Amino acid sequence: MLRLDGITKNYVTATETVAALRGVSLSFRKNEFVSVLGPSGCGKTTLLNIIGGLDRYTDGNLFIGGRPTAEFGDREWDVYRNHRVGFIFQSYNLIPHQTILQNVELALTIAGIGREERVRRAKETLDRVGLAGMYQKRPNQLSGGQCQRVAIARALVNDPEILLADEPTGALDTVTSGQIMDLIREIAGERLVIMVTHNPELAEQYSTRIVRLLDGLVIEDTNPFSAEDEIAECEATAAAELVADTAADLELIEKGATVREVKRAARRRRERAKMSFFTAFRLSARNLLSKRRRTALVGFAGSIGIIGIALVLAISAGISGYIVSMQDDMLSGNPITVTKQTYDYEALMGMMTMEEKVKIPVRDGFVGANSLIEYLATTKTNMESLSISNDLTPEYIEYVLAMPKEYRAAIRVDWGIDLSHSLYTERTLLDGTVVHPSITALTAAYSSQIAATETFNEMHAAYATSLGNLMAEMPDNKDYVLSQYDVLAGDIAQGANEVMLVVSKDTELTDITLAKLGYYTEEQFLNLVYNATESPYYDEAKRKPDFSYEELLGKKFAFYPNDAIYTYRASPIPNMPSSYAYAGDTADISEEERGDGLSLSVVGILRPKETISFGCLSAGLYYTKALTDHVRTANADSEILAAFSGGDAMMSGVANGMPLPGSIVYSYTYFDPTVDPATDPAARKTSSGFVGAVGMETLMAMMNPNATPENRTYTVTLSRAAIGAAEKPEGLTIYPTDFEKKDLVTEWLDQWNDGDFVGNTVTLSDGSTVTLATPLSKDRSDVTYTDTLSLIIEMINSMIKVVSTALICFTSVSLVVSTVMIGILTHVSVVERTKEIGVIRSLGGRKKDVRALFNAETFIIGFLAGLIGVIVTSLLAILINVLIKVFADITVTAYLPFGQAILMISLSVGLTLISGLIPASAAARRDPVNALRSE
Repeated sequence: MLRLDGITKNYVTATETVAALRGVSLSFRKNEFVSVLGPSGCGKTTLLNIIGGLDRYTDGNLFIGGRPTAEFGDREWDVYRNHRVGFIFQSYNLIPHQTILQNVELALTIAGIGREERVRRAKETLDRVGLAGMYQKRPNQLSGGQCQRVAIARALVNDPEILLADEPTGALDTVTSGQIMDLIREIAGERLVIMVTHNPELAEQYSTRIVRLLDGLVIEDTNPFSAEDEIAECEATAAAELVADTAADLELIEKGATVREVKRAARRRRERAKMSFFTAFRLSARNLLSKRRRTALVGFAGSIGIIGIALVLAISAGISGYIVSMQDDMLSGNPITVTKQTYDYEALMGMMTMEEKVKIPVRDGFVGANSLIEYLATTKTNMESLSISNDLTPEYIEYVLAMPKEYRAAIRVDWGIDLSHSLYTERTLLDGTVVHPSITALTAAYSSQIAATETFNEMHAAYATSLGNLMAEMPDNKDYVLSQYDVLAGDIAQGANEVMLVVSKDTELTDITLAKLGYYTEEQFLNLVYNATESPYYDEAKRKPDFSYEELLGKKFAFYPNDAIYTYRASPIPNMPSSYAYAGDTADISEEERGDGLSLSVVGILRPKETISFGCLSAGLYYTKALTDHVRTANADSEILAAFSGGDAMMSGVANGMPLPGSIVYSYTYFDPTVDPATDPAARKTSSGFVGAVGMETLMAMMNPNATPENRTYTVTLSRAAIGAAEKPEGLTIYPTDFEKKDLVTEWLDQWNDGDFVGNTVTLSDGSTVTLATPLSKDRSDVTYTDTLSLIIEMINSMIKVVSTALICFTSVSLVVSTVMIGILTHVSVVERTKEIGVIRSLGGRKKDVRALFNAETFIIGFLAGLIGVIVTSLLAILINVLIKVFADITVTAYLPFGQAILMISLSVGLTLISGLIPASAAARRDPVNALRSE
């Protein structure tokens, strides 16, 4: 069974070598109770540790079942301790945070026994040692004798061939010692028991054989067993085991088992010792749970760095989510545009600054002359190179309009029409007279009235009256508009003779917009001016602060074509170019020409929905595509077009009082609001009549630097596009269905430039095709579009990434501190659990198992720290969302995405595992003998 052949054991210290055993040779029977006696320091415990595989001999050989152990590796020794040997220690060496059932199960767990069988065998063994029904008690709830019984049960549960007892009664009273010795003697009837003791009376009373040691040598053996007899016994045992294994295999074959099943059964019979990670995890979890307060504090301390990084990610995700949620909304206000003249914005953003462009070395004692002229010249050249002219041919327009409908909500073709010159409204003067000026004339009149005050000058007045988007064409998609706007009154405009008002989210329009549309009477408007300038003529009763839906709806406008409002006038001065008189009021339009007009009416009032921040319509007046088509048809052959031969753009103006070639001139009568109407009522009865032709007297007055206000002349600047007569569009506005479809829109636009297709079939990236009505030619010029939103989003996302990265780098310092702290705490845990390390090794646990034990502990701490970090971050995110809503009045949902939460927990686990590697490795290298002796 067991044979020692010339075993020596030397302990080497810094100054000397101590011989604990000096050539011990002993053989042991399969069943006997051997007591090893001798004084302290004679080598008794060393001999026991070598037999148990806890310590290694220096020389000689140890034979186990006839097999020499000189070539044993760690794995063989672990299997031997787990299956062949059971240890009973003087100090019990029970793991305090486990129940007695779990303490007994541990050896079976390391052996790889399933849970059901493991529990059954552990309970049976506890019952055998007299501890039935006490399975869930912990060691601190037992007496000394009961603890020793648990230790005996743990040693027996794996049915070892050898039971090693080191002073098993040394810490017990006489009565309890007798009970324990009776139990050990009973066990010795079925296996080899080797007991080390200082008590010769116990040895004489219970042992069948006594071996005495002195100074590392055997000096007496009361019942020796020869080496030859031991070898013969081992051979007989091996033969019996072979017969038993063969019989087991034959029995399986007779039952119809396959070869694979027989081999699997043989592998199961093979001895092995391996603690699963789950077991290590469970042991560590119980240890941490027994110190729950400290574990909670360690987890929270370890979570601080995770909280910092996770909070940055949560805020970043919230802002990014806010941007994503606003993208479709922003897309309406920032559609994709194609214009005749544009810039390469990406190249523009990449231009270098002046300091980067022109840098000269400066000498001491000199002031450098940095060449601003060179920089400006270079910049001018660069800017010119960045300017792009697009040729918006009919072929290109047809191509864009052929875009799949699911890509875009609407496409608006911008013909550059300015309806302010040809749209006429109604205005009530101070004397009650009702006139019908054009929007342009009405704007000029109000500008003069503002400029006449002491507060404003002419420049300020012109600026004030130019503010706001007054009129524009709405997207030709009713459902798209209604998805973003609520109809407050009436209905959405659809026909050529229908227009609608769009108010702000606060249900407001500016007073200037309302005035230019003719909603204010002259008296009401003057009170607005008086109020703003704190004039004594302000009358609160005449102020108009708001308008009802009924007042706004039904407002009439009239559109007149170019031939009705622009009249040719020959120059009164020889050799001077002629001009066109502009009809500033419908009174200047003949009855016959008025018949060519189109009556328009305000049919609806729209307001952005609560969820919309960037709609496709800003506050103002909107007309339909049908009206745009009507204007282009009405003005296609107008006479005024023949007067301009300078190309598409037609400039006009006044220089030194002289009309420039091709100018369209009108003037207004002056009104001085500082005149007291009580003393001179007639001064307030002004009109908005307009002078059509420039007479000689008017012309001479214009040339006079001291000309009176009523002779000041203003000009209308026009272009072919402005009067609705452009041959090509000024631009295109494309409203994608949503932000995801925007990329498909840009892909479609890019295909015009990059696609090498010729003909009428366009192949999309998904393989589908679109058939064009007109085949495309190969020679077509590139067209550059402007995707403002992408530039904005890209810039914002870049800023978020930069800021987030900087903050993460800053908060990562706390992660380093947490990692070091957890490494120190793991080392403390190793010191605290040193005896547990020795117990696990004595039960056959491998070094890897010990390492796994502490890796599991750091894993749990890391997971706990990460989980605390994620939970605290989630709570702080809720608070941040509330604060942002209160102080910024925007809804930003800061949150930690699930994937990032998992990443944070994984990062925490990973860092704690790294921090625990050194302490865990140190624990695995602990000498099991020294570990068992630690207190």
